[in-house]
Amino acid sequence: MNPATGPNAAGRALVREPGPRLAEGIVTHAVPRPVDAALAARQHEAYVAALRSAGWQVRAVAPADDLPDAVFIEDALLVFGDLAILGRSGEERRRDEVAGAEQAARELGLRVERIEAPGTLDGGDVLAVGDTVYVGRGDRTNEEGICRLAHLLGGRKVVPVDISGCLHLKSAMTALPDGELIGVPDMVDTSVLPFLRVVQEPEGAHVVVLGPDHVLMSASAPRTAARLAEDGLRVTSVDISEFEALDGCVTCLSVLVP
Repeated sequence: MNPATGPNAAGRALVREPGPRLAEGIVTHAVPRPVDAALAARQHEAYVAALRSAGWQVRAVAPADDLPDAVFIEDALLVFGDLAILGRSGEERRRDEVAGAEQAARELGLRVERIEAPGTLDGGDVLAVGDTVYVGRGDRTNEEGICRLAHLLGGRKVVPVDISGCLHLKSAMTALPDGELIGVPDMVDTSVLPFLRVVQEPEGAHVVVLGPDHVLMSASAPRTAARLAEDGLRVTSVDISEFEALDGCVTCLSVLVP
């Protein structure tokens, strides 16, 4: 996840290479189609290269070849300052992914906490904007998981957001460097949000903040990218079509640690 809306470009980016069973990944909302694992590997390399070009120090999380969805490292691990929180997915088949994430967090010297049963929480449901943390409430993240997260975060304001028609909150909404929320209003409960900028296409809701005026987006959102560029943002676009076929997006392929 992006733990702040304006990270320093000298931070670290955790990524996990796609494994040999990637094509067996869980598909919940995307239109099912074959996944080209070789193309996915090349796309992941380009994604990592974009992070490096923006000044992020890329660190690889231990492979998890038996876990098809492990490439989506964001769901297993959240980082807030020196605190790492291990998720507990509402999808049982993904819960073993946290082992490698925990190892990576400890290697960075972070304090490690976790979401305990009966709570469930995927990192893709967590969007931090300043001192406010929006948390999607849906199939992967439940009320108990949100309460546990709020307890671990202490003084931060935690705002549950009901979602529908998407896998995670950050499938429908993210934030720009200045904290402006951007997304698809039909997929989130906008009544709990201060504002929401409507995107030009669904994939335009997915923004990774690489720097104070720099964002990473999917090549599937050219109209939104052009609009943001007109607003003065530097936009880097990457093709992640094979991950989008598995309900993935640019946010879930990395954990940025400023």
